[in-house]
Amino acid sequence: MNTIEQFNEHVMQTYGRIGLVMESGHGQTAVGEDGKEYIDFGSGIGTNSLGYCDEDWVNAICDQAHKIQHTSNYYYTKVQADFAKRLCEATGYEKMFFGNSGAEANECAIKLARKYSFDKYGKDAERNIIITLVNSFHGRTLCTLSATGQEVFHNYFFPFVGGFENVIANDIDDLMDKLNKLDNKVCAVMFEFVQGEGGVIPLQQSFVNTIMLECAKRDILTIADEVQTGVGRTGKLLTSELYNVKPDITTLAKGLAGGVPIGVCLANKKCSEVLGKGTHGSTFGGNPISCAGGNAVLDKVTKPEFLEEVRKKSEYFREKLVQIDEVEGVDGLGLMIGVRLKTKKAADVLNKCFENGLLILTAKDKLRFLPPLNISYEQIDKGLAILKKVLDEK
Repeated sequence: MNTIEQFNEHVMQTYGRIGLVMESGHGQTAVGEDGKEYIDFGSGIGTNSLGYCDEDWVNAICDQAHKIQHTSNYYYTKVQADFAKRLCEATGYEKMFFGNSGAEANECAIKLARKYSFDKYGKDAERNIIITLVNSFHGRTLCTLSATGQEVFHNYFFPFVGGFENVIANDIDDLMDKLNKLDNKVCAVMFEFVQGEGGVIPLQQSFVNTIMLECAKRDILTIADEVQTGVGRTGKLLTSELYNVKPDITTLAKGLAGGVPIGVCLANKKCSEVLGKGTHGSTFGGNPISCAGGNAVLDKVTKPEFLEEVRKKSEYFREKLVQIDEVEGVDGLGLMIGVRLKTKKAADVLNKCFENGLLILTAKDKLRFLPPLNISYEQIDKGLAILKKVLDEK
């Protein structure tokens, strides 16, 4: 029995997997069980932010594993304290909660927002509605799936969690209409600066400005889901910096620890004391190994010259992509790239690229690239040469 057959015999079939058994990886190259190499423009859906097995990251993980791999959150660890301090200082937030994934980080943000209004306005005010955007994606748990503004996900698992209303992204009139109609029942507005799973669609500056202004007027919290856009992905540590705004709450995960599980919910001073003892928890949250990985990532992505290179590589990608005849347009920010095609289907292109040694992603009807942030220009050129070959085929 081969690896895939063995896997499928024992694991629930909840993913549409490609027939690749990954054996190893180095830099931006993955190696299959059969020895074939693949340039990776997906980086584990934006999680291997420093590529495969970055030497400094590996050393940090291994050093921590030799010290202590886990302790419950009844106790403290220095590596967790150091990482929390560094992340708060780098992002300008007051405090954080540690989880293990983007969905958990978003669950925490939802609980925090609802408790903020419960504490301030009382249970009878029923100020618990969270506005999210049509086409958004916030996770696979029942609550974050309920928050997700895509009807395709709202099936099978009834009843879904109540208290979520959707607004059309970049539609200021729809936002204002919902805020006015729901009056004092809204506790938060939750959004992605770039809708990743929804098609790599950035929010317009005017729409973001309206969210921030109206929420400030009404004492409604703002929650930025930066699970995919954060940690240098768009050329700034947080994408909120590109928009020149500071949401009350920001969630991070994916690339934050370079490939080991982590999720954090960052809160500003107004929100930092809302969740007290016993109101939230996580067995593995703040795991020492994950925090060590996070420190190794921060060592690199907080450097201005590193982020400048992300922006330069982003422009390089776009310049090369628009020269391909089949490419209709390029969306996204930084190294979060969505490619619109003229005639070909994204899923077909993904499979053809795989056959030719390039790993990419899709989002709706677009190709999606989330390459390692430290990808080399040589690897960009090699990967785009494969893509061009596939797209030029008649």
